[in-house]
Amino acid sequence: MLFNSYAFIFGFLPLTLAGFWVLGHRRRDWALLWLTAASLVFYAWWRPINVLLIAPSILINYALSLALRRTGEDSPALARALLIGGIVFNLCFLGYFKYLTFLQGTANDLFDAGFTLTHLILPLGISFITFQKIAFLVDVHAGRVKEFTFRNYALFVLFFPQLVAGPIVHYREMMPQFAVAPCRFSAENAAIGVSLFFMGLFKKLVLADPLSRLVAPLYAQAAAGTPLTLTDAWIAALGFTLQIYFDFSGYSDMALGLARFFGIKLPVNFNSPLKSSSIIDFWLRWHVSLTRFLTAYLYNPLTLNLTRRRVAQGKPLFGGRNTTLSAFVWLLAMPTLLTMLISGIWHGAGYAYILWGLLHGLLLVVNHGWRVLRPRIFLDAKSYNRAMKPVGFVLTFLSVVFAMAMFRAPTAGSAVTIWQGMIGMFGATLPEAILNRIGPAGPWLTALGFTPAWTSGSFLMEATLRIAALLAIALCLPNTLEMLARFEPAIGVKPAKQPERLVRLLTWEPTSAWALTLAVVTLAGVLSLGELSEFLYWQF
Repeated sequence: MLFNSYAFIFGFLPLTLAGFWVLGHRRRDWALLWLTAASLVFYAWWRPINVLLIAPSILINYALSLALRRTGEDSPALARALLIGGIVFNLCFLGYFKYLTFLQGTANDLFDAGFTLTHLILPLGISFITFQKIAFLVDVHAGRVKEFTFRNYALFVLFFPQLVAGPIVHYREMMPQFAVAPCRFSAENAAIGVSLFFMGLFKKLVLADPLSRLVAPLYAQAAAGTPLTLTDAWIAALGFTLQIYFDFSGYSDMALGLARFFGIKLPVNFNSPLKSSSIIDFWLRWHVSLTRFLTAYLYNPLTLNLTRRRVAQGKPLFGGRNTTLSAFVWLLAMPTLLTMLISGIWHGAGYAYILWGLLHGLLLVVNHGWRVLRPRIFLDAKSYNRAMKPVGFVLTFLSVVFAMAMFRAPTAGSAVTIWQGMIGMFGATLPEAILNRIGPAGPWLTALGFTPAWTSGSFLMEATLRIAALLAIALCLPNTLEMLARFEPAIGVKPAKQPERLVRLLTWEPTSAWALTLAVVTLAGVLSLGELSEFLYWQF
């Protein structure tokens, strides 16, 4: 069931909330049990067999968690073996459904293995659920989670606002909230929930989805081997970057809003990443919960293990300006590349995703390397930051846009075709009608190599206007977290001590002006429900 569907907005959600609030007036545990059951219905709605596929995994993980809790202190070796076994089980479960066909195809390509490729049913949200269960096992083993019941565990795993596309949450940040949630109607929670949900719906349906019909044909051309000119290649790259930006931003807002209806605050998962001035900052703003998971459960343990080995061997460590090349490579570059490789593989089964992950890993390594070298070259940090922050923003933006072409392209080869078009290798064209109507700029563009195309200018004009408008929104306006910061829309989000003037002007308040604005946003979103379209991250 899609968040952006009539069935969900006018059927499932009202019924779930009504049952939750009514039962909450009698007993909290009845309300939470109702919420778990409703979440199971939500998960089964799309394809009922999803429940039969995911239920055994949930039961096995719960049993492993119980075993870890019992053996943790008495038998550390057995507890460690159980933890490793649990992680391997979850990764194999994920790998079977998501990567088996890709691995068979790779073996056929490399070794002519002759595997027959079969299409497996991919359980909805399997990547998010798997990482969440792994995090729970690790937290139980580490003693960060000590008390839990099957009822609470099931609610933690199945809570529908974050079930299929995140954010990836921790038991210790969710269940204490459920323990004190009012389970009754709250005017404030309802107002915040409605605002977040319909702002997100507007982003998804009104801002993101129309870009699909502009960029999809261009990526199809690249996949078919048709070269893209400079303008078409940039429309494809910029268009998809903004499409996935507002699609994911919209989903994140809707998930926050849905959870808030039940008195629950989810962690931040999206925070204006296109405003970043470095690729490191980008990953602290884009898919925040995934970055947090990979850092805590992969990058940090790997770096710690490698650091201990270097200490035992008497080799130099990572130490700011005094960092040696070998320490940088082994303690930062290698763990970063491996972590981002895993991120790419997690996002999808295909060479393009792997290369996308490695590309971002390489960008992060370069960024970290510059942070080590910069103090040796530029002694005045304040002057450097003031002068170079705009440069950093431009470089980061271009890097993200170029990488997104790889993320969207169906094959690595088609991504290269788009990159070649972006640097002008296949020439540059503009509709003749436009070249003839832009005055002195026409001959100047012709001198630069632009040639007339016998195509309508309506496509170019629509794409240019949409991209320009969405860039202005993404880069100049405050995001929903900033607008609603006074009411803590996500865990830990608080108003800035000195918010920018535009943020102050657009701060959400329970006023008639905001009620009218929200009504318009809601109407625009609801009227756009005609064609169902999945959130881009639901495929992961």
